[in-house]
Amino acid sequence: MNRHFDDELAQFSERLSTMGVHAERALRHAIQAFTERNDQLALEVEKNDDITDQYEKDIDEMAINLLAKAPLATDLRLVTVAMKISQNLERVGDEATTIARRARELNAEPPLEIDDQIPRMAALALGMLHDALEAFVNRKPDQARAVIPRDKEVDVLNRRIYRELAEFMAENPAAIGRCVHLITVAKSLERAGDHATNIAQQVVYVCEALDIRHNANKMLQ
Repeated sequence: MNRHFDDELAQFSERLSTMGVHAERALRHAIQAFTERNDQLALEVEKNDDITDQYEKDIDEMAINLLAKAPLATDLRLVTVAMKISQNLERVGDEATTIARRARELNAEPPLEIDDQIPRMAALALGMLHDALEAFVNRKPDQARAVIPRDKEVDVLNRRIYRELAEFMAENPAAIGRCVHLITVAKSLERAGDHATNIAQQVVYVCEALDIRHNANKMLQ
């Protein structure tokens, strides 16, 4: 019985890891579609969003089956955390889809000649997601903790981009539509950073049984 449960738990973890790879790839491709003005890649991101949704459904179903078998406390933590991580990954997929759609809207018009910091913000958010997922796969709480402070830099960039684009719109009314798309892209990247932070916090919980949400002191322990 225990051996069978362990096998199911390993398959469950592998399924979540595969979902993480898919969500990370979706975000990376959406960013690439935006920066390279690649409509085809943007369309592929939008088309593949259903895959992320199905992963979340599969993981929820597997989790329910595992929970019904009264696992040990450590296994219980893993199953419940995995469900939360899958929810965050599904939302990362949603943000990737939003970026892809805005990219296609922007590609239909001439690019704006402005100091665009969105690629820098994109690299930060994508790096956070990659490191959070790697920390989960390798069960490295220290790596997960290192992700969390980086979210502040993403937030700062998002606010800066918003201010700059608001000023640009005031001086260039014809560019309002394109600026709104850029603001939306930046906001989606900020949310992706938030989801990466959530995943990192859950990794610490599954590894150390320590809930560090809303507690800056515990994050540094």
